[in-house]
Amino acid sequence: MKTFKEIVADASKNITELMPWDVDERAKENKDLMIVDIREECEFSRFHIKGSMLVPRGILESACEDEYEDAIPDLVNGRDKEIVVICRSGLRSVLGTQMLQMMGFSNASSMKTGLRGWNDYELPLYDLERKELDPDDVDEMLSAGFCSAFMHPDRRTIKD
Repeated sequence: MKTFKEIVADASKNITELMPWDVDERAKENKDLMIVDIREECEFSRFHIKGSMLVPRGILESACEDEYEDAIPDLVNGRDKEIVVICRSGLRSVLGTQMLQMMGFSNASSMKTGLRGWNDYELPLYDLERKELDPDDVDEMLSAGFCSAFMHPDRRTIKD
């Protein structure tokens, strides 16, 4: 049996990883670059990269296939486009990138260190009102954990 970290380490051997500043440069150079944020909606709503596309990890595969109701046309038709997959810390994005490659996406990469790294380099992040956020405020949100109010232990299990 493998741990999550071991699975990510194995997957990272077969994909390309870019540092946050490289993703920022690629976005400036390639206006068609798709930044695919595979975090959950509650994470994305707190902060995200301007112009990124929310595709939660749980529907990534079906979002890439026209036959599913979750299909996203930009992904369905994007197998030859440059795509950078992002998440909070750069772990989920490794697995998401591996899956996209398995599905025939020829130019997909993962952002190493995730949005934690993006924020550490004080690259801009925005809320849903398109307001740029202070990096210290984002750091506090990152430290609070994944949707902590939604993931409280009492809310993880439905009890009779």
